[in-house]
Order: sequence, then C-alpha cells, then structure tokens
Amino acid sequence: MKWTWLACAVLLSGCASVTDIERTPETMSVISGKKPKEYANCVVAQLSDSRGPSVIERKKDGYRIIVPNKLSGDPAAVLIVDERSNGSSIKVHETLSNVPVRPGDVREAAEKCISG
Repeated sequence: MKWTWLACAVLLSGCASVTDIERTPETMSVISGKKPKEYANCVVAQLSDSRGPSVIERKKDGYRIIVPNKLSGDPAAVLIVDERSNGSSIKVHETLSNVPVRPGDVREAAEKCISG
C-alpha cells in the first residue's frame, strides 16, 4: 500500500510548475560564505551526474536554479540563492517536500556547496 502512494506522488510530482514548487515549504534554508554565482555553479556541477542539465536564472539579488526531475524534464526542485554582505543565503524548495522517501541528491549537493 505504501508503494502505491509513493508511485502516485512520483507521478503527480511531474505536474508542478516552478511557481508551485517555490510556494512549497523550504526543505532547507542556510547561509554560505560563497558568492551566489560561485554557489550556483557548484550546485549545478554536483547535480550534473544524477540529473539532466539544471537551469540557472539571474535574479536581481542572486540566482534561481531550476533542477529537473530524474525521469523527465519537468522541474523537481528550485534553489533560490540571494546575495548577502558576506556570501549567500540559500533556500531549497522540492516538489516532494512532504515525502520522507525522496531523492536526496538535491539536498546533498546543496549541503556540499555551502563551504567546500
């Protein structure tokens, strides 16, 4: 029964737009000493092996990184990287934010790029 619900969640996750994902609760909110461009490039490089190409969009105060789903080109996560006086503030939003058994590669990439 649990697998049925998980399968339904995965099928429905492909229907979310970037705006919908940004409205979900943050799965991670941290501060990094890296500048926004440096952090964004690091995350995209970390995800290049497990996901398709991510899209980096320039914003007024930083970047928005749109991470594709593993099985399709639909968005699966959005990282908002804003400039701070001493680095960046990072917010991670994921489509399956309320599912405990979700792929962890986005979170891992976001954590690895915080300092190193």
